[in-house]
Amino acid sequence: LVKLIRCRLKSRHCVYVLEMRLVSFSLGSQQPHVGVLAEDYVVDLTAAYVADGRSLARGMRQLLEEGEEALEFAASAAASGLWRLALSAVKLLAPIYDPEKILCVGMNYRDHCTEQNFPIPEVPVLFSKFASAIIASGEPIPYDAAETKELDFEVELVVVIGRGGKHIPVADAAAHIVGYTVAHDVSARDLQMKTNNGQWLLGKTGDGFAPIGPAIVTSDELSDAEQLGIRCFVNGKLMQQSNTRELVHGPAQVVAYASRFMTLKPGDLIFTGTPGGVGCFRKPPIWLKDGDEVICEIDCIGRITNRVHAMPAAIGPACKRAKL
Repeated sequence: LVKLIRCRLKSRHCVYVLEMRLVSFSLGSQQPHVGVLAEDYVVDLTAAYVADGRSLARGMRQLLEEGEEALEFAASAAASGLWRLALSAVKLLAPIYDPEKILCVGMNYRDHCTEQNFPIPEVPVLFSKFASAIIASGEPIPYDAAETKELDFEVELVVVIGRGGKHIPVADAAAHIVGYTVAHDVSARDLQMKTNNGQWLLGKTGDGFAPIGPAIVTSDELSDAEQLGIRCFVNGKLMQQSNTRELVHGPAQVVAYASRFMTLKPGDLIFTGTPGGVGCFRKPPIWLKDGDEVICEIDCIGRITNRVHAMPAAIGPACKRAKL
């Protein structure tokens, strides 16, 4: 779980390689806790903070904002053998719910550009989602048929910012990435492409349009984030299959480019784009419908599973329903 490579007296602290899978989870009706995920248990970092006389009440974002010292504390807690909870006794949540920013990169896989006859972008194509779109694996994806008839699927690798900054050089960008997670960039193509004067926002950031998880896998645990198999299944059928080596602009390039225009903060998420095979460019197109199960998975990180759930039809104003 955590590799203790050396332990020496230095301000009474041990030095760890911070290879962890950071999660958020719930225990019954309690507020969400932060933890380190192992094979069959979770180390409760929230409880470890309390035992140390501190609070982790603001969750994962607080842990990331506290930086390297907090991650070293998490590693030592994970290695201690204390605060362990059986995985079967907890419910995993989305790793983080309150990033300041969710940035996304469009047309960032070569095959995705090819399938829509779009030229390879010379710089990252950025757009955004809102934090209100985040849901956990296992939660339903709301589908409002009154607003969209063209709901699509996209598996994506997500960069999680650990160290903030602006004007970050490409050579330094990796030091600003704390880890990675998996996302499903749910997309309402009619709202994205046919309405709102071509602005993508409405089609990309509906409630539940950003399932993420199951964990933030710290960068140390991945030998190379640009050599990972990435796949999406719909109702068990493989729809997207590629490798992150096909990214047009890798994580470091995207972090550096985005930081030219805005200050990145700990906990910010960057969806790095989806490979080819999405529903809208198939012939005929394939749209998600009520009850469909979507699995998004990336090697060495994990998988998330969500089912599409049709929302009840909206009820009009009371004056239209009642005869006065």
